[in-house]
Amino acid sequence: MVSDSARGGSRITAVLGPTNTGKTHYALDRMLGYRTGVIGLPLRLLAREVYDKLVALRGPNAVALVTGEERIVPERAQYWVATVEAMPLGLGADFVAIDEIQLCADPERGHVFTDRLLHMRGTQETLFMGSDTMRGAIAALVPDVQFLYRERFSELIHAGSKKLSRMPERSAIVGFSVDNLYAIAELMRRQKGGVAVVMGALSPRTRNAQVEMYQNGEVDYLIATDAIGMGLNLDIDHVAFSALSKFDGHRMRELAPNELAQIAGRAGRYMKHGSFGVTGEAAPLSDAVADAITSHSFTPIRKLCWRNANLSCGSVPALIRSLELPTTNERLMRARDADDLVALKLLAEDAEVIARATDGRSVGLLWDVCRLPDFRGISHAEHAGLITSLFNDIHQHGRVRADWFARQVKRIDRTDGDIDTLSKRLAYIRTWTYVAQRRDWLDDVAHWRGETRAVEDRLSDALHSALTKRFVDRRTSVLLRRLKQKESLVADVNDKGEVTVEGQHVGRLEGFRFSQDTAQSPEEAKTLRTASLKALAPEFHLRADRFYNAPDTELDFTEQGGLMWGELAVGKLVKGDEVRKPRVQAFVDEEAGTDVAEKVTRRLQHFIDRKVQALFEPLTTIEKDESLTGLARGFGFRMIEALGIIPRDQVAQEVKDLDQDARAALRKHGVRFGQFTIFMPLLLKPAPTRLRLVLDSLFKDLSEFPESPPPGLVTIPVVEGVDRSAYMLAGYRPSGARAIRIDMLERLADQLRSEDSRGGFEAKADMLSITGMTLDQFADLMQGLGYKADKSERVKVKAPVDAAGDVKADGETPDEVPAPTPAETPDQSPTETPTQPPAEVPVEQPGETPTVPPAEVPDNPANNTAAAVGEDAPETEVFYTFTWGGFGRARGGKPRGDHAQGDRPRSKQGAKPGGKQGGKSARGGPRKGPRDQKPKSYQSSPKKEKAIDPDNPFAALLALKEKD
Repeated sequence: MVSDSARGGSRITAVLGPTNTGKTHYALDRMLGYRTGVIGLPLRLLAREVYDKLVALRGPNAVALVTGEERIVPERAQYWVATVEAMPLGLGADFVAIDEIQLCADPERGHVFTDRLLHMRGTQETLFMGSDTMRGAIAALVPDVQFLYRERFSELIHAGSKKLSRMPERSAIVGFSVDNLYAIAELMRRQKGGVAVVMGALSPRTRNAQVEMYQNGEVDYLIATDAIGMGLNLDIDHVAFSALSKFDGHRMRELAPNELAQIAGRAGRYMKHGSFGVTGEAAPLSDAVADAITSHSFTPIRKLCWRNANLSCGSVPALIRSLELPTTNERLMRARDADDLVALKLLAEDAEVIARATDGRSVGLLWDVCRLPDFRGISHAEHAGLITSLFNDIHQHGRVRADWFARQVKRIDRTDGDIDTLSKRLAYIRTWTYVAQRRDWLDDVAHWRGETRAVEDRLSDALHSALTKRFVDRRTSVLLRRLKQKESLVADVNDKGEVTVEGQHVGRLEGFRFSQDTAQSPEEAKTLRTASLKALAPEFHLRADRFYNAPDTELDFTEQGGLMWGELAVGKLVKGDEVRKPRVQAFVDEEAGTDVAEKVTRRLQHFIDRKVQALFEPLTTIEKDESLTGLARGFGFRMIEALGIIPRDQVAQEVKDLDQDARAALRKHGVRFGQFTIFMPLLLKPAPTRLRLVLDSLFKDLSEFPESPPPGLVTIPVVEGVDRSAYMLAGYRPSGARAIRIDMLERLADQLRSEDSRGGFEAKADMLSITGMTLDQFADLMQGLGYKADKSERVKVKAPVDAAGDVKADGETPDEVPAPTPAETPDQSPTETPTQPPAEVPVEQPGETPTVPPAEVPDNPANNTAAAVGEDAPETEVFYTFTWGGFGRARGGKPRGDHAQGDRPRSKQGAKPGGKQGGKSARGGPRKGPRDQKPKSYQSSPKKEKAIDPDNPFAALLALKEKD
């Protein structure tokens, strides 16, 4: 125990020196001499190691562990072990210690260590442990500090360069790239039988399991990052650097001598000497650097990273200004923007966040959430997006919603996958483990701490198993033995695209992309891919030539914008400058070369350009027709922009403004002015319909494209949630529960026009035949068009039957006109309106012959021949009476317009009734058939006075006008 004299006042001591001097052990011994104490450590792994030691000495009820992702706090904890960032402030402990204090100069975390150096104190004693390079800075910044220098227990020797094959046992090979470490681990597995892997990204559970394999002699080699340099105690005899530079989050840089010494110092424990050197592709250490490491002589640290800790939370801008406040102390320099400040600045540009963060409490909450570490290593923007979601959730609901949090945890709780996948999941669960440590962020914190810890344990065990299976497998692989000499590998590609290396299947060549065999590990796959693609270079060029010369019939596009060469995906369509000018993106491996990529791209662009030209030729013809002028040309370009289909109510005024000549000019290009839709019948065929949906979806940047209906259907179901414009692009108009093809709707409109919509009418057989619907379905359709449908029942009237049981001919009714078959064109239909001008050829059926179910027609005497003669009980039938509902045209109003077919212009002055001129049709030929029997006038002055519609909201006003 510490003597009373030592407790008389607070003492500050800096215990400095190289590695293997027992500084951490000294600090723990001093802390246990006090009633309470806190020690801050640089790594979660080291914190867990120290925690386990203290628990073994004082029991679990006396020791607390606090890190960003783990919190074990007994009710009567005396000693706190924490990462430096998570150290509890204001605890008032007797003893405080900060390990690896030289990290004050670290660009990323230095400002946190500097803050602890300046402000963290124990009431009785404070210890700072670290490198002697901090002596001058500590002396300048901490008054009354005492220094204690500790010598290294063992000697550190420079052993020069060694090959991996000659690496001595009990060696640690250090690298700074995961790919490089995995490659070395694989090589060492083949040559030495197995390795253990230690990285900072590992969970303590995985790291401890891997170290245990090394410590108990199951493997004699350790593959590690610089994580081992921060106080992890391992029995290492030799440290070999496989690289001398690393990426520090901003750039690749060479490691300074003091950084190399921190790692090399792990060799030799206590009184046992250790050695260090280089291996692999690392350049030999210079004599000056080697001497500095062995003599522990390094350039003193002159400036420490600092960030203002006195924050202003009145507003977000004020908080940012306080964090960016410069320092006037020559020993300090403002730290570069850390991840938390970068996230705060990004969130400051979010209008919703700023609207929420309007007071000190909400600004403080925002800063707390911004300090969530980026364990996942994603981009700043993605990390800021996660923080935004958390902040908005907490600010709005007071807590993170439990159901949302549960989904995030459940999504990660999977133990399948390779090493990289499991490592990423571990990094992801660290985020949610961190959130679960915050009592003010979650309800039922104890439950979620247990859940996240359980998921981390399962992933840790799975990762340890994967690492062991991958790097402690003693089997010898002939293939991997020869991967060092890639030029000696023999790769082949058969006519099916299967790729083999040294006789072993490694993947397939699908189009112009190499698909790796998923059975390989990530490291093996990377090397095999390099070798395979090297062998595939000639095949890429041969395929590109065959593809470039392939006919268009071998190419196609999918309804989601993909581009296919037979069954192979070779590219996709992307948005172009105009709807009819999409661009292409070829699927070509980068290793195939720019020549191959450009050739494939050109061929795909030629294909889609020709496809658009062929399927939308009528639109191109309109575009190139210089004879179209004025309103006709403007309307033609409206048709081009709409890809050949426009709902009439969207262009009602423009249609009204077109004179007869303008309409005639457009009709020559196949434009039909229907009652409900202005369209081009040729563009209703399946092929242009399919392409139209793709082009429109591309131009609207849709993530999922609507698919075209099967060819030949007259009606299709209306699916809830599907945009109504998609039906129009597909050539259908929604009406009720189903959508009807727009050309068949126009044929129906022609028949409806001749009916008494005020007095009411029933469905004719032709109407049901056109739509292919049952009577109930037809009633629903009519209601969608604006009609009222009154359902009733009546007694069936049976037709007279002769002795043979046949219906008599004179019993036929007008309703028994044979219905046209779906394959009939309108000019073959007996029910075609007689005023259709000859210039208006009937609508060609798009694609295949429409497939319709048998029409359900209202029963009449002619339909009752199946009834048994002599039945006593009268039979009843259901029928509908349709009357106009009074909706406006914009809502699918009653068929009306210029002409029975909806596309005939008003006759010019002097024209004869019925649109005839000199007894001839618009084409100059004589009228034929029933069209001459009952000519219909379309003059502006009707012969009969039109009764005022009582359903018209302006009926009263119109009646007064009539009296005047």
